[in-house]
Amino acid sequence: MHRRTVLGFAGTTLLGVPGLIGCASVPATPRMTTVVKIAGIPWFNALDAGMKKAGDAFNIAASTVGPATVDPAQQVKLLEDLIARKVDVIGLVPLDVKACAPVLQRARTAGIRVITHEGPDQEGRDWDVELIDSVEFGEIQMQRLARELGERGDYAVFVGTLDTPLHNKWADAAIAYQKAHYPRMKLVAGRFACGEEIDVAQAKTRDVLKAYPNLRGIIAFSSNGPIGAGNVIREQGLARRIAVVGAVLPTPAKSLIMDGIIREGFLWNPADAGYAMVAVARLVLNGSDIKDGTDIPGLGPARVDVPGKRIKVNKIVRINRATIDGLIASGL
Repeated sequence: MHRRTVLGFAGTTLLGVPGLIGCASVPATPRMTTVVKIAGIPWFNALDAGMKKAGDAFNIAASTVGPATVDPAQQVKLLEDLIARKVDVIGLVPLDVKACAPVLQRARTAGIRVITHEGPDQEGRDWDVELIDSVEFGEIQMQRLARELGERGDYAVFVGTLDTPLHNKWADAAIAYQKAHYPRMKLVAGRFACGEEIDVAQAKTRDVLKAYPNLRGIIAFSSNGPIGAGNVIREQGLARRIAVVGAVLPTPAKSLIMDGIIREGFLWNPADAGYAMVAVARLVLNGSDIKDGTDIPGLGPARVDVPGKRIKVNKIVRINRATIDGLIASGL
């Protein structure tokens, strides 16, 4: 993925934004490192690009690190290393909020600020930044799947891990919506963990197809889940019978979208998320007042839950045959 193109999609006008000039109480160039769910996949490469652009804009040395596999214990070790390195701000996209909470509390005790993304219930943070409404994000994907299935038939839900916070919130919302609106649809099992890796999602899809031969749909709430599922649907010649929807990046999903295997994808721009995390970090370091309606660089006016320390805007993007070329051209 071409970094400059990705950053262009995140494009933010910085002039005239209040509260973004460094003050004497923080280092001249504070250091911020975000621990992502897994290193090296397109989604978090885009988030890293957005962070670096914001770092240049707001005078913060911004970077990302992540485990080699989807492993909460590895995330915890990386967080402990950042505390030992005495960075100024830790960012986190958590795999397991319970596992991360104690180490984040130690970070806060050490004077390190903490900004999370995809972690609205993560304890030990200063602020969480979200670019979607979690309930709506799950519901619109169920609406799309139900349309493909004619509102009837068996379906499965994939998540990254059974402890990944937002994946499971989206799944909860989608399943609740199905039960309330589509009684002739049936969830075949609770949900299946397929990590963030295509080969893991492919293996899980093959297992699910064997176990549930009447399956007609899959919702995959991890960025590589729809691709892994779509690859197996294609290789087994099941594209007409089984519909796939889910959270996915346009570029790696294009052939599956154009072939009608992934019927529609949904996401927000991860580059925007990385940009916003650094922008919020700068506001926090400056001691700026963040309240409902505050203009967050990269997001615009935000809904801010001050007691809950949550910053939210709704930036859902739909990926289908009509939109995919434009999204790819923008860097996604």
